[in-house]
Amino acid sequence: MGAAKSIFHMRNRIRSYAIGKMEKLLLLLNVFFIAVCAQRPGGEYPSFFNIGGVLSNNDSETHFSLVIAHLNFDQTYVPRGVTYYDKTIRIDKNPIKTALDVCKHLISRRVYAVVVSHEPTGDLSPAAVSYTNGFYQIPIIGISSRDAAFSDKNIHVSFLRTVPPFYHQADVWLEMLSHFGYTKVIVIHSSDTDGRAILGRFQTTSQTNYDDIDVRATVESIIEFEPKLETFTENLMEMKTAQSRVYLLYASTEDSYVIFRDAAQNNLTEAGHIWIVTEQALQANNTPIGVLGLKLNNSNSENEHIKDAIYVLASAIKEMITHNETITEAPKDCDDTGAVWESGKRMFNYLKTRHIKGETGHVAFDSNGDRIYAAYEVINVQQPTMSSARKNVKVGSFFYDEEKGRMRLKINDTMLIWPGNTEKKPEGIMIPTHLKVLTIEEKPFVYVRKLLDDEIDCEDDEIVCPHFNSTDGNEKDYCCKGYCIDLLKALAQRINFTYDLALSPDGQFGHYQLKNHTTGIGTSVKKEWNGLIGELVVERADLIVAPLTINPERAEFIEFSKPFKYQGITILEKKPSRSSTLVSFLQPFSNTLWILVMVSVHVVALVLYLLDRFSPFGRFKLTTNDGTEEDALNLSSAIWFAWGVLLNSGIGEGTPRSFSARVLGMVWAGFAMIIVASYTANLAAFLVLERPKTKLSGINDARLRNTMENLTCATVKGSAVDMYFRRQVELSNMYRTMEANNYDTAEQAIQDVKDGKLMAFIWDSSRLEYEAAKDCELVTAGELFGRSGYGIGLQKGSPWTDAVTLAILDFHESGFMESLDKEWIFHGNIQQCEQFEKTPNTLGLKNMAGVFILVGAGIVGGIGLIIIEVIYKKHQIKKQKKLEIARYAADKWRGTIEKRKTLRASLAMQRQYNVGLNSVSKSISQAVDKNRNPKLNPLSRAPERAWPGDLEIARNRRNNDQIYKPPPRYMPTYATDVSHLVV
Repeated sequence: MGAAKSIFHMRNRIRSYAIGKMEKLLLLLNVFFIAVCAQRPGGEYPSFFNIGGVLSNNDSETHFSLVIAHLNFDQTYVPRGVTYYDKTIRIDKNPIKTALDVCKHLISRRVYAVVVSHEPTGDLSPAAVSYTNGFYQIPIIGISSRDAAFSDKNIHVSFLRTVPPFYHQADVWLEMLSHFGYTKVIVIHSSDTDGRAILGRFQTTSQTNYDDIDVRATVESIIEFEPKLETFTENLMEMKTAQSRVYLLYASTEDSYVIFRDAAQNNLTEAGHIWIVTEQALQANNTPIGVLGLKLNNSNSENEHIKDAIYVLASAIKEMITHNETITEAPKDCDDTGAVWESGKRMFNYLKTRHIKGETGHVAFDSNGDRIYAAYEVINVQQPTMSSARKNVKVGSFFYDEEKGRMRLKINDTMLIWPGNTEKKPEGIMIPTHLKVLTIEEKPFVYVRKLLDDEIDCEDDEIVCPHFNSTDGNEKDYCCKGYCIDLLKALAQRINFTYDLALSPDGQFGHYQLKNHTTGIGTSVKKEWNGLIGELVVERADLIVAPLTINPERAEFIEFSKPFKYQGITILEKKPSRSSTLVSFLQPFSNTLWILVMVSVHVVALVLYLLDRFSPFGRFKLTTNDGTEEDALNLSSAIWFAWGVLLNSGIGEGTPRSFSARVLGMVWAGFAMIIVASYTANLAAFLVLERPKTKLSGINDARLRNTMENLTCATVKGSAVDMYFRRQVELSNMYRTMEANNYDTAEQAIQDVKDGKLMAFIWDSSRLEYEAAKDCELVTAGELFGRSGYGIGLQKGSPWTDAVTLAILDFHESGFMESLDKEWIFHGNIQQCEQFEKTPNTLGLKNMAGVFILVGAGIVGGIGLIIIEVIYKKHQIKKQKKLEIARYAADKWRGTIEKRKTLRASLAMQRQYNVGLNSVSKSISQAVDKNRNPKLNPLSRAPERAWPGDLEIARNRRNNDQIYKPPPRYMPTYATDVSHLVV
């Protein structure tokens, strides 16, 4: 047996030696034939091209030379006058030695391109070749390097490869998830460059290439680990609590062994779990049964990749020659820094545009020089019956479809074995029964009340809804009730789940911002959400039960149930206040007309007075027996008559007496009738016209569209209404104006509308109709626009979506949603407001306050006048009393004087009489004096007295003659002074 083996090995060596000699002879003949027979075409390019090879073994070097020799006979790729020569070296594990060999043996031979490969056990040995040749812009074609680092053109400026990088397997992952219908996954990757690159590729491709949100895969959780890990148990705890049961694994073979070991110990490789792994993880010797993995076609066929690389290079050079591109000689000396080889840069750009059908399939490259359209096999780890060994079974392929011009995935589902050694496809998710529900304060859907310090729990119709402030980290307890809370209770009872309710951390519904994110393959723009939507997107919540408007932006990132309430957008404004002032009763007539009426009253009164005064028939004798006659109409009575006729009051006295005045009175009565009738009619018309109307006609009102109008309108920042205005191009001008006025909450905006600080608030019709029903001073303007609905928000791919939708449809059919509308939205107030609008307008205190004030002013004026009259009357009485006293004193004095005159006259007559009798020539005065004063005439003791009372006085005087002798009472020309009696 030993001799036979020796003979067999010797025969193989002789055969290899003979084949080598024949290939070298063929190569020499090829060179000779081309040098002698070929005719060089025109153009500035060399007649021969040296192609370098940095290869891993002797067989590869031999095959490289043989491919170059065959290439020179292929006129499809080699134009006339062009010859290719090969120059190969062996790659070394020491990158410095490899770089020195490239300079010494390749660049010194003026190679125009280099094909490089390395042993699978080597680390980054091709990097030295890439750095060295890239410095001179010499193209490098890798045939075995699949690390993500070579995709970075800032480092490996001229590196191209015929094998795809490891992170391109994410494209196949997405096709497999789409095939099986899994939309939620957990990504497990190492924290190196390749691990982060495959995650970035998965997320970017999922968002850009899968427009249908129903089949787009989303990442529920990302688990990143350090390479060379010892245990994975701690990370597995996070996987257990997640909803997804689909795991995408990128790890080295050594790390995959630890992950599979710990996963099996925690029962994560049993039935119901799905593992999809990359090539390295598939090579672990403890890969669980049912794992799906990938294997690159021809990944170990180095000779086939060498041929594809050389033919791609020849295709690029031919294309350059065809386009008359100038190809200068390649750099020669590594010791001379020299300038950048521009022809090498252009050659690299031509290489990236190649599309050929090669030994490894359809060969093409992307902008980074990475191989695309690479074919993979889908491998399923199975355990044959009656055997304990595992084997990898090909159950599908990922290949390039020539007809459709794209990659296709084909899997035979009947051949699949899933984890747990079952043939039934797992669901891919674990449906939780305890959900975290978020809501937000929005009356009447959610009423929020702070839990008082002395309260232990909320009331029966309320649910505890704590608010965790994401800014300061504080948590406060609140109680919630309302439309949505009742809906949540009904849903939980109908589809059987428990929940914890909480308020939105930042108090917003949610809007997005565009931010740049750097991944392993570049920079991408990503939408970041806040508010309720953000909590759902990052999977910190399971359900949103709130008046959440369904719109395209949100539906791209979350699931929506069927609408539980249909609504739209409308405008809330305050009704125009009625112009009810203190003089509202004067509104039927203008100020000018009122002035003319006032003037007419007094002019007519004056004319009536004059007519009755100067008319010969203005006064006449009454038919009474006393013979008196009535006076003509005076001015006061004329004014009273004019006002009485105008105000339709009865005239009891002071009517005109002349015919001419009475004709004018009839004309004035007709005038008064017309004025009063016109006033009454106009007052009724003003009550009708005073019915408040809305200021705006709707969203198309020119005052809203025209930014020059002094009309402030606003909505809530980051809301669905805000997104609607941003989407509508025709509303962009209006949105720019209102954007600066937008509010943080609807409560603030509605209060400002009530206070008159905001003229129009644009918001969801359900909330605004509720506010208008509650406060009849508010009104919605115009028709609804932007019609949509409120829906329950769920995570992408949530298992509760269908159940929630069916429950809501059932609530609509049973009338439960209608009962919620009546209970929470309308409250019966809408009928009151409608009745108020339909009833005719009536006069109120505001309208007639001026009349009452006028009556009050009349009363106050009358009281004031009566006080003045009383004071005046008292003053007149006091003055009259003084005049009466003075008059009485004057009358008495006058009477005294008259009596004196009479007495003197009588005495004179007596004296004359006595003279006649006695013939005594004495004066009457002396006689009288003598009688009055007996002292003067002692002989005379007659009892005569000048007037009554003198006798008693004389008697008293006689009794007192001895004591006192008064002067004579009456002396000639003496009179008593009575001037003190005169006032």
